Amino acid sequence: MSSRKGRRDAARVVREQMARERRRKRALWTSVAAVAFLVVAGLIGWSVWSGQRAGDVTVPTGANEAGTGIVAGSGPVTVDVYEDFLCPACKQFEEVTGPTLDQLITEGTVRVVYHPVAYLNRYSTTQYSTRSSAAAGCAAENGRYRQYAKKLFEAQPAEGGAGLSDDQLTDLAVEAGLDRDGFAACQRDEAFKPWTERLTDEASRSGITGTPTVLVDGEELADRSPDGLRAAVEAAGR
Repeated sequence: MSSRKGRRDAARVVREQMARERRRKRALWTSVAAVAFLVVAGLIGWSVWSGQRAGDVTVPTGANEAGTGIVAGSGPVTVDVYEDFLCPACKQFEEVTGPTLDQLITEGTVRVVYHPVAYLNRYSTTQYSTRSSAAAGCAAENGRYRQYAKKLFEAQPAEGGAGLSDDQLTDLAVEAGLDRDGFAACQRDEAFKPWTERLTDEASRSGITGTPTVLVDGEELADRSPDGLRAAVEAAGR
């Protein structure tokens, strides 16, 4: 009698242990499923949020697919130029090596992506880097980015002041072949200020710490002279 009772007790203990194990596994899988759901929901939420942010930014005509620069040329070698219109070294690069870039574009050798970042606002009392970059966006919208950029560098103001006024920026646009009223309206509406802020943030996140920075197929160009640029482009094209 006691033997049968002992066996029954042992069987009951085994059943209880098995039941506890089943409950533990159910709880574990429920937790895993909940975590997976939260991860997926988070990814979907991030995707929607990112899309909404991108949708808030008007990108100028002629921008690259990422919307972070203006494209000139369609050659096999990509050259990225990060420039700030208040940067004296950027002006020097434009004066010395800019013509070589233009020639490489004409030859069909390079695809140049110009990134007009606003890194030097702290050296202006009116956020001139942002204002001039946004104005360049207005010029790009009408297919005259390079012409306008050249004018901005030619008329580059000294660091530490107010920079060029909006009227002066519009005058330069007219010199670059743009319609005065249309450009002034674009500038007045700050149509491309959010774009300027976005591409500046993207450049910073990409590790661009100063201007000018020139990349040839993703490799930073150490020698920014005309000969240095041509040598780097030729090496990348091999």
